[in-house]
Amino acid sequence: MTLAEFIERVDRTKPLNAFISTDPVDIQKQIDDKIEGPLAGTFVAIKDNISVLGQPLTCASHILEGYTALYDATVIKKLKAAGAIIAGKTNMDEFAMGSSSEHGCFGAVKNAINPEYVAGGSSGGSAVAVATGVVDVALGSDTGGSVRQPACYNGIVGFKPTYGRVSRYGLVAFASSLDQIGIFSRTVKACAETLEVIAGEDRHDATTVDAIVPAYSKNLESDPHDWKIGLPVEYFTEGLSDAVKRVIDSKVKALETAGAEIVSVSLPHTEYAIGIYYIIASAEASSNLARYDGVRYGLRHESSDMNEMFTQTREAGFGSEVKRRIMLGTYVLSSGYYGAYYDKAQRVRRLLRQDFETAFKQVDALITPTTQDTAFKRGEKMNDPLAMYLNDIYTVSVNLAGLPAMSIPAGFAPNGLPVGLQIIAPAFQEETIFKIGNLIERLES
Repeated sequence: MTLAEFIERVDRTKPLNAFISTDPVDIQKQIDDKIEGPLAGTFVAIKDNISVLGQPLTCASHILEGYTALYDATVIKKLKAAGAIIAGKTNMDEFAMGSSSEHGCFGAVKNAINPEYVAGGSSGGSAVAVATGVVDVALGSDTGGSVRQPACYNGIVGFKPTYGRVSRYGLVAFASSLDQIGIFSRTVKACAETLEVIAGEDRHDATTVDAIVPAYSKNLESDPHDWKIGLPVEYFTEGLSDAVKRVIDSKVKALETAGAEIVSVSLPHTEYAIGIYYIIASAEASSNLARYDGVRYGLRHESSDMNEMFTQTREAGFGSEVKRRIMLGTYVLSSGYYGAYYDKAQRVRRLLRQDFETAFKQVDALITPTTQDTAFKRGEKMNDPLAMYLNDIYTVSVNLAGLPAMSIPAGFAPNGLPVGLQIIAPAFQEETIFKIGNLIERLES
């Protein structure tokens, strides 16, 4: 792709509001440099909570208006070394807190299939940039489904690696025990090629694991007869729309016809996942976002009183959803409530992880819907936080357990919107997901 072609595509899709910033001069320089590597010439968009040297880093928040990144995140260094073209920063929910990409200071991102609907969140801009063909690949962050859910809503591949597989150095922290950098692409192979580049241990991130990074893209073929795949009964109960269930059932039937063994499994603590996720994620957000105080960087409201300066800066800088989660997190960490909420949530988190461990003794992978329904209309759930939070019901468990998962297009509902199928595998078994995903891409339902 030439710079002129890229600019034309950005301009054509501007009404969808996917990009926050692009730098044509920098893009042309990268093209001219002609760095050889496995991703040479691949245009990659970056969610605006990942640090790219010299480019804006706002997290779609007023509190970081005008802030420019001082270094490259580890994933950006690896992409550049592999010859990728960093194409710009994409729009998102503020500080990655949201499920619709309507909560950022740059306005809502619109769905690539039907602009009247949400793009999903929090990595909506990255999903739309890939779905519209503006870029080949995009990076996002996934704390509770923020890559997989927008990938589902826009009909593309969205992948979250195992916690520790990809460095978080240079990713602005939301909930540090849950955050992972993920990948958007139009094919499983492109996703696998990207993971090969960005994965690996990093001395800047102590949570990364020293594990061999397989050549995922060179080993995508598999015999369906080798697979035993589980369907968690808790993911196919009340709340799942008939339209989504029909599409998923059709794809599962195609897998079975191809030779895969399909069995039912149980993840009995699934019903607690949303509750414990929003306790743990909000508690970690409350701690992480304490650094935005107007003293060192970003927005600052001047006042002769230091506490007043903190208060005014945060009042003006943070949006309503971010404030809501900070207050919730501060509450559950406060004296007298820590044991009742945060400590108990961590205990149930361990039980949830054990559910997956038990299931994976019976099967190689799990298949679930990515979301309960297709994308909803913009503005429909903005005033109902609980309804918005429930959009993550099928994705948050994966983050709590630290597992890898992918949303892959499975078909379309009668309303013309895409349906996503989620594949979950044991920790560090990304290869299993890519093989099953590659098979699903080729299956006729």
